[in-house]
Amino acid sequence: MTTTLHWVPAAEFARVREQISDPYDRARAVSTLSRINTLYMIMRAGSGHLGSSFSAADIVTHLHLSEMRRPFDDDGDVYFSSKGHDAPGLYAALIGLGALDEELVHALRRIDGLPGHPDVHTPHMPFNTGSLGMGISKAKGLILADRLHGRARRVYVLTGDGELQEGQNWEALAGAVRHGMCELTVIVDHNKIQSDTWVADVSDLGDLEAKFRAFGWGALRCDGNDPMELEAVFRKRAESFPDGPAVIIADTVKGAGCDTFAATTSLREGEWMYRFHSGAPSAEDHRSAYSELATTAAELLERHGLGELRTEEVVPAPAPAVDVAPKRLPQVYGEALVELARRDARVVALDADLVLDTGLIPFSEQFPDRFFEFGIAEQDMVSAAGGLAAGGRLPFVHSFSCFLHSRPNEQIYNNATEGRRIVYTGSLAGLLPAAPGHSHQAVRDISALGAVPGLLVLEPANAAGVRAAVEFCAGAAESVYLRLVSAPVRSEVDALPAAPLRVGHGRVVREGGGAVAIGSGPVVLAQLLYAAESLAADGVELTVVELPWLNRADPQWLAQLAARATTLTVVENHYTQGGQADTVARALLELGLDTAPRFHGIGLTEVPRCGTETEALAAHGLDAAALAEALSPAATR
Repeated sequence: MTTTLHWVPAAEFARVREQISDPYDRARAVSTLSRINTLYMIMRAGSGHLGSSFSAADIVTHLHLSEMRRPFDDDGDVYFSSKGHDAPGLYAALIGLGALDEELVHALRRIDGLPGHPDVHTPHMPFNTGSLGMGISKAKGLILADRLHGRARRVYVLTGDGELQEGQNWEALAGAVRHGMCELTVIVDHNKIQSDTWVADVSDLGDLEAKFRAFGWGALRCDGNDPMELEAVFRKRAESFPDGPAVIIADTVKGAGCDTFAATTSLREGEWMYRFHSGAPSAEDHRSAYSELATTAAELLERHGLGELRTEEVVPAPAPAVDVAPKRLPQVYGEALVELARRDARVVALDADLVLDTGLIPFSEQFPDRFFEFGIAEQDMVSAAGGLAAGGRLPFVHSFSCFLHSRPNEQIYNNATEGRRIVYTGSLAGLLPAAPGHSHQAVRDISALGAVPGLLVLEPANAAGVRAAVEFCAGAAESVYLRLVSAPVRSEVDALPAAPLRVGHGRVVREGGGAVAIGSGPVVLAQLLYAAESLAADGVELTVVELPWLNRADPQWLAQLAARATTLTVVENHYTQGGQADTVARALLELGLDTAPRFHGIGLTEVPRCGTETEALAAHGLDAAALAEALSPAATR
């Protein structure tokens, strides 16, 4: 059944701002219209962070309507979200206020549209955010630059409460006091739920006001979904703490604004997981929420004699059906890890606030005493894994790849120098899904971890490969970084049978001629197989090889492959520098062959783009059409 979507034109926002004289009802109306458009944008995109956008909507509205001076001028006050998850809500507000092109309401998470997390190439986004914990430090640097320029403007930073588990936030506080940064106000969107569950049940923050005060910050608290309380607390901030930085703990409700999404009403009895952190809601939940929001808006407009709410209707075209595997790789991985843990009491699992996305719910339920949740604190988690390994356990450490390879990189290296075995499992690896944007697209993880001594980098391509990889990790002589793609696996790749895992060895998955293409993982292999079909229609038989080892290439195996190849191309779901192509090229050169195949590497050469799967692959030359052209005889001659 097709879902009809509704959105509010910018002209309706203008009518509300100009004709509702009561400042609090005006703020409530703008927030409600922003929520309607946030819901529309996320439904149309098929993904996005709804709960965080709704909880912060009233804060964003108050700041832009009542608090900030000339917020859209170059010398005006600055606001940005450090957590970045609430980008759809911020975009909706800025579109409603005329600061962004109205047509962008239809382009969330699309190429040349609005990225899944804030990006500086979008107007009024001063920083790239979404990687958590950096915002206060960035604001400090901006203020220092302003002072050097003799420019006086205030800077407002929104953080999440789960985000405060990242240590960089606390590193930033003392310096702001030392520099007397009266320009800086941090607002904590204290909705008390991090990704999927309660902050208090993951890594309780304790007394936030006392913690900030201990660093010398002014600290205030208010109901962050009440415009009257927001006005009062910002006035008090200016009066009470004129000479230094201050924090406002804004108590909010995740999904605030309608009962369908509000955590206080949507969580059923006994539920621990909030269902609307990310992703688009169901058609039923959309209808319920839109009805609530439209009713709230209509009541506010009627109260002030503005007549009916004016909206536009859109019926999005259905997405084309794609034949994919029934389970995504993190889900298969979670099941395989449970099976391993049943046989091997050494196995323990560590998570960084992504238990749903890393497939660990079954493990946490079946082995609660061997599951450890560290929250949004990757460095702490990885060092703790080193301690568990020292105590005789086999730790499997989990997060999104974009955070796991980067935030605790030094801790991973330190563990490696101790020579104890640890398995690091990074999901959401590679270019896809591209909708969240570059903060979540892990395309430099191989280069970041490939040189760590005693650490194998392994990327399985399908469910059979994942199960084999988990078994390999249990008995491997070295530590392993297991690179898991979270995007759906195409059926052609899922059908490939399992193969024995020998370090540095690959296998032919499609027989062909002397044009040989090496790839790993479900994204690259699928596109290579499609490209091979296209080339075959032109009389070119491409040999497709899976090499799941991203930082190892066995010389003997590679020599045998090179002997049959006239051209050898490595295609990778990663930047071209420091990835698998570099490993294979070096190994090929060191063979010292009298006659070597012509070598080429294909991968990303620029920051990954945000968009649909089709858009992103095409934009980076990694779709089947681009690969077929790049691998044709004319291109490789």
